[in-house]
Amino acid sequence: MTKVGLISDTHGLLRPEAKLALAGCSQIIHGGDVGDPFILRELEEIAPVVAVRGNIDYGCWADELPETILMEIEGVKLGVIHNLALLDSQSALSQAKVIIYGHSHKPVIEQRNGALYVNPGSAGPRRFSLPVTLGILTVDGLEVSAKIVELWALK
Repeated sequence: MTKVGLISDTHGLLRPEAKLALAGCSQIIHGGDVGDPFILRELEEIAPVVAVRGNIDYGCWADELPETILMEIEGVKLGVIHNLALLDSQSALSQAKVIIYGHSHKPVIEQRNGALYVNPGSAGPRRFSLPVTLGILTVDGLEVSAKIVELWALK
């Protein structure tokens, strides 16, 4: 069984509650809008990190981030993209069993067309009345489940 931390839209802020919630994860996936390379270095202290570039990520450090990632954990294909609206139905990502994305700051877990779509929400600065959240993905063989963790509840 693999526990994967899902975080997005940190916008340069990594809360202590996020670090606490991600403890024990064997992998962390950042869905973009990192905001500062320091965030990725801090997350690496918890577990190996993969990240995609979001629309606010720019500069030399961000140029190294891919726009999409297709990866596999325990034989399950995961696709990562920042803005779901940019997902091309013909791309390799569309074949993933799990699609992880960010951008909207709204946490979502839903099944669509045989795939699990997960937006962990925003773990960075609070936006409007949206919650401050991240996600945990559990991969156990071919079984996959996700949950949203509200960071305010961890104080």
